[in-house]
Amino acid sequence: MIQIRANNYFDIFDAKELIARKASWIEKHLNSFSKQPLNSDEFYYLGVKHKNLDNRDLDKFYALEAKKIIPPILQECSQLMQLFPTSIKYRKNKRTWGSCNFKNGLNFNTLLVKFPLEVIEYVVIHELAHIKYKNHSKDFWNLVYKYCSDYKKREETLKSFL
Repeated sequence: MIQIRANNYFDIFDAKELIARKASWIEKHLNSFSKQPLNSDEFYYLGVKHKNLDNRDLDKFYALEAKKIIPPILQECSQLMQLFPTSIKYRKNKRTWGSCNFKNGLNFNTLLVKFPLEVIEYVVIHELAHIKYKNHSKDFWNLVYKYCSDYKKREETLKSFL
């Protein structure tokens, strides 16, 4: 389980730095993340299993959290890659974690917030790369690799949930 508890001054960039420092520990324990079955009163949020003590509507919770968590990651990656979407949408999908349309609009699955931040970042980088390459060519994967050199490990975590 991965959990970051911090004060209000601890932002997403601090969290990413902490994750980078603890990468070996995270990798060691990441496989157990996808193999631990959930009880009916449990849910994942940012890679951590939680109890649904207040019986919240998880679809609404995930949608609200996705709209808070993904935009700062998207903004940082867009600036870094110099690739900018024309629109951003969020919805719960059954088969995809993200997509890029022909007008360079990006769509993100609200269930992404179940995953650790580095997995969300991979999906953002992947979809931004589709702004430049509308396929999964070698050039596309080279661009993804340039900004996410461990993308294969992150992708494995995503696939373990489908």
